Amino acid sequence: MIKIPRDRAVKDRSAAMEQLRDLITTAPTTIHDDLIGLTTRQRIARVAGYRPDQARLDDPTQATKQALRMLAHRITALDTEIMAADKTLRALTRQTVPTLLEMRQVGVQTAAQFVITAGQNIDRMHSEAAFARLCGVSPIPASSGHTSAGRVRLNRGGDRQANSALHLIIVGRLRSDPATREYFQRRKAEHKTTAETIRCLKRHLARKIYRGLKTDLLTT
Repeated sequence: MIKIPRDRAVKDRSAAMEQLRDLITTAPTTIHDDLIGLTTRQRIARVAGYRPDQARLDDPTQATKQALRMLAHRITALDTEIMAADKTLRALTRQTVPTLLEMRQVGVQTAAQFVITAGQNIDRMHSEAAFARLCGVSPIPASSGHTSAGRVRLNRGGDRQANSALHLIIVGRLRSDPATREYFQRRKAEHKTTAETIRCLKRHLARKIYRGLKTDLLTT
């Protein structure tokens, strides 16, 4: 699916940006002073225009300009690749999972991740609980001689990308959705920890995502 190479391109872009930053930090003074006060976009535009002397690449200044120019071109190419992938993903998710996209804080990337997790074959998951387990949000009892009865712990199994997608949605809802914030405060008043409350929210969301996937994927 398009999301997999898109995510790889995002990681590669982040790595190239770090390399660009580090190289500017250690660059010869003339280059460092030229770039250090610029924004990231300004830096990329500036170094992309460098024209190092190819006959003098043994000189630190010329070699640094060459390396910076190559990194700027790589970042620009990755930007283009990511934008093209995003355009394709938007079209595909609107066609494939419109119900998911109508949910609060569910965007193209998170919706696409749930499709990948479901394997576009939601029938293989016979229940909401099975999908929650696949996403790593099914409750696991944590009661012992040192913990309160009825407590559950983090499930570290399942699809971590799907779990991360659920977490991003919940974090977004805690910022923008009054109902989610009210639930959070109510559970905190019941002496639930933040982690426990977020796990409850993620399990509830996983059930809704499952139903949305059933609605969308069984009709496509």
